[in-house]
Amino acid sequence: MASITDRVGAYLLRNRSVVRAPIWLYRHDLGWLLGRRVLMLEHLGRRSGLPRYVCLEVVDRPSADVLVVVSGFGTSSQWYRNLMACPECKVSIGTARNKPARARPMSDEESAETLQRYQQAHPRAWRNLRGMIEQATDASVTTLPMVALGLADVSRSAGGPDHRSH
Repeated sequence: MASITDRVGAYLLRNRSVVRAPIWLYRHDLGWLLGRRVLMLEHLGRRSGLPRYVCLEVVDRPSADVLVVVSGFGTSSQWYRNLMACPECKVSIGTARNKPARARPMSDEESAETLQRYQQAHPRAWRNLRGMIEQATDASVTTLPMVALGLADVSRSAGGPDHRSH
């Protein structure tokens, strides 16, 4: 039986206004408040061609120019499906805004290794998140699809100064 935390968390994960709330922060130049573990991904709708936005947790950063995100709702997540159709996107993280990037789906092996590292680095967060995802999706989490976002311009790293002209 799921805990109250898992049930409440699952409800919040399925609540559109809750999961979209961080986008407001990025749109008002306050994304830096979320640190470097959360990014805003701008991608194109696969049918509409219009810009779409989602905030995701960075589960790994294997190099300065690669960010790894996970699809907790599997391959049916809209942002995941949109990236598979059009991998060109933009990433905002820390004080860095609208960095061009290209999405690459990770293999099952790469995803499993990354998930293992995440579990070791953030055991408490993983316990909570796992329960919430399993409650929200009615499926056991053994592996999750992950995407590596390769940043095109790393001259200004996330968290560093933003030199946009005003």
